[in-house]
Amino acid sequence: MNQITIHCRDKYEAQKLGSLIFVNETKETYIAEILNVIENEIILSIKDKSAHSVILKDNNQALLFTDFIQPVIEKKHKIIDTKIVESTVEIIKE
Repeated sequence: MNQITIHCRDKYEAQKLGSLIFVNETKETYIAEILNVIENEIILSIKDKSAHSVILKDNNQALLFTDFIQPVIEKKHKIIDTKIVESTVEIIKE
């Protein structure tokens, strides 16, 4: 699975997740670690050592996201693009 669409609670959460995952200019993934998953809320640590919470639509979306992003955190895959549409974030990795 090299592409996934994650459904967030609302448009704000989708924009937050999209900006934490990937920055187009540098082609860099900011997420350093998944600190915790509490039902549909994911707590992420980013490279500057700060922590951020993102609320997804439901628990299933949280599981899908963590399974998809873990190989990226482990540097086995790389995010190549993200696209935010309303309350969803489409993530593509290579």
